[in-house]
Amino acid sequence: MSTRNLTNLTLVLFCFAASGVANAQTENSARTVAAIPAEINDTGERAPAAPPRSSAGDATPIDLAANRYGIGSPASQEEIARIDIDVMADGRGLPEGSGTYAEGEALYADSCVACHGEDLEGIAELGAPKLIGGRGSLASENPVKTVESYWPYASTLFDYVHRAMPMDTPGSLSPDEVYAVAAYILGRSGIIDENPETELNSESFARITMPNAEGFVKDPRGQGQLE
Repeated sequence: MSTRNLTNLTLVLFCFAASGVANAQTENSARTVAAIPAEINDTGERAPAAPPRSSAGDATPIDLAANRYGIGSPASQEEIARIDIDVMADGRGLPEGSGTYAEGEALYADSCVACHGEDLEGIAELGAPKLIGGRGSLASENPVKTVESYWPYASTLFDYVHRAMPMDTPGSLSPDEVYAVAAYILGRSGIIDENPETELNSESFARITMPNAEGFVKDPRGQGQLE
């Protein structure tokens, strides 16, 4: 076959293929495109798409009786009491017991000094905060937040120590021990008398006024800080 004949055959095949594509485009249904997103009138930006419809309303109610797995048991009053240890701002929830500054000093040396330092200055490398000092610094360029300078209620100190300290054995201190450690920290900060015999209990603890007691505003939802 000559070169001219081969060229003519190629042109015929190309025209046939092009004709088939054209026929496919015209014979099929009309092509569609996505709708142009709506615009925000003021800015001309694309408006966000409407959220998808939730199928939650289509679900049938869960039959609780049919979904019991036979594990666990109702909590006893004793078990509830072990975790019901929160203390409110006005002293509600403080447990029975007592502790002195001297007892707290010894406990601090045993359980707290490794993280918070001998002078309660904190150890930044361990993430353990400074506990005292910084009074009057909150409105300055270098605020120092401590028990003494920041917390508006002494109950926060009791609640936090009782619930979360020491870091390696949280919740292991008895109420007497928490009262004692609190007496030592508050005594070192000058909030209560720094006397070895100074004792804290539920009544005396609730009467403590912290330096930053007026540094917070009441809850705007109407109940205030004590609720």
